[in-house]
Amino acid sequence: MAQLNGTLIITGAGRGIGAATAKLAALRGYAVAVNYVANDAAAKGVVDWIAAQGGRAIAVRGDVSQEADVTRMFDQAQAAFGPVSALVNNAGVPGRIGRVEQLDLAVLKRTFDVNVFAAFLCAREFVRRVSTKNGGAGGAMVNVSSMAAKTGSPNELVHYAAAKAALETFNYGLASEVATEGIRVNCVSCGLIETDIHAEAGDASRLQRYATRMPMQRAGKPEEVANAILWFLSPEASYVTGATLPVAGGR
Repeated sequence: MAQLNGTLIITGAGRGIGAATAKLAALRGYAVAVNYVANDAAAKGVVDWIAAQGGRAIAVRGDVSQEADVTRMFDQAQAAFGPVSALVNNAGVPGRIGRVEQLDLAVLKRTFDVNVFAAFLCAREFVRRVSTKNGGAGGAMVNVSSMAAKTGSPNELVHYAAAKAALETFNYGLASEVATEGIRVNCVSCGLIETDIHAEAGDASRLQRYATRMPMQRAGKPEEVANAILWFLSPEASYVTGATLPVAGGR
């Protein structure tokens, strides 16, 4: 196992892109706090896999759209591994596929709660603890967005696209705000990725249906997104902040 890089919190890390990022981060020497909202078994599976590779990880249950859960998550990560030095805002929900005229207010609110407000709350706590202005040692943060922010996802997920567009604006604004405080803030914009988010949105066949529309004629894998995230967190990206990198097969 590589030398310890610091303490990394990944939200929504029990499955998909978050789980792949947690595993790769552990292999690269991070102690990882695997945040999840409900699926105990999935989060435990990620932590057990990391432990089997000789890495360090804990599972932290919590809804990151809730202030108290966010504070507790940071406290638990710090108590287990020391000061937090990196954050990946990966938690996200798609809402349900449909036209705007069919949209339920509860779905709309939950979409923005998890994709936007949770990122603000986690980033706020991160800056409070990590900014050199606040006595911290600095660090790096990555927000996980979607190419839907560019396409608008008409007739399907306009609410999700709008939430991700807000996340990307937040990414750029925060990066500028903390650029002289030892914190880098970047964003990965995902294309069609092989996760269960499509089924969660109500269309399990969506992945296969859209794959051939991509320039590379395939969907991406969570591990391919994880590699981009880990690059942003690494010293190799030391002069990169406020950027949004498409990991989208040419889209």
